[in-house]
Amino acid sequence: MFMHNKRLQYTVRVSEPNPLLGSFMLEQFGGPDGELAAAMRYFTQGLADDDPGRKDMLLDIATEELSHLEVIGSIVAMLNKGAKAQISEGSMKEAEPLTKGGNSYTQSILYGGGPALTNSSGAPWTAAYIDSRGDPTCDLRSNIAAESRAKIVYERLINLTDDPGIKDALGSLMTREIAHQKSFEKALYAIADNFPPRKLPGLKPFANTYVNTSQGGAEPTGPWNSGKQWARVDDLEAALPADGGDGDATVQLSSIDTTALKALATRTMSQQGGDPKTGADLGAGPDAGKVTDGDKGGAEDMDEAEAMAKKRTAA
Repeated sequence: MFMHNKRLQYTVRVSEPNPLLGSFMLEQFGGPDGELAAAMRYFTQGLADDDPGRKDMLLDIATEELSHLEVIGSIVAMLNKGAKAQISEGSMKEAEPLTKGGNSYTQSILYGGGPALTNSSGAPWTAAYIDSRGDPTCDLRSNIAAESRAKIVYERLINLTDDPGIKDALGSLMTREIAHQKSFEKALYAIADNFPPRKLPGLKPFANTYVNTSQGGAEPTGPWNSGKQWARVDDLEAALPADGGDGDATVQLSSIDTTALKALATRTMSQQGGDPKTGADLGAGPDAGKVTDGDKGGAEDMDEAEAMAKKRTAA
């Protein structure tokens, strides 16, 4: 059961309305790294978690994220207060600031100045932002990354305003992301053998292999691709296929499927001989390149075209 406390978790003090800034702030209201997405991610994880400690932590943080949603939504509402009043009363002169861009058009005209569950570009919030997988080690790592992303977004929003009250409130929200990240880190490492996720063990030869697939230039090395823990593969031709097979894809087919496949292959077989005329041949201009075996093609055709153009100009 939820109960709403009328006092915000952090006091919102906005110096003056600014609809454009309000549209930027929506990134943390209805965006992929915003407070609603965080609340729904942790709330659904908490409901499913069988560990009493993690469940309690997840539901605590989910509920706090809802309070953060209230704080950032209040900032958006305050930034739109003036525009909301002027549009409602029909004062077009006072509505001019709305033409500064961003998502302020949509916020003012469609949502009447209220905070909408969209990101800063007006894209609606979607449950597709929630990337939980039902495994605590996997989800906790995702949560750590989500808190990191949210902190970065808050930093950028802080840099967009000189309003001291907004900076203060955003700084509080940003710092709570740090605290949540620490809680998730502690919960992750409270699980013994937390890497790799789930139960199935990896295949040992592949777990220690680094495949150098980006070649042709400097080859930087570091602990991520060199050292005693890595069997490094630089010669891909010699190392593939990794399973020692022939590298072909095969499937066991029934006799009915085999007969049908042979018929399909015969019907769609390419004719190796001849040079069929195509629409490209019929409409080819001087810059089309070679379209038949007898063409000069390419640069020679272009030279002839330029020579003809010069003759026409001289005439």
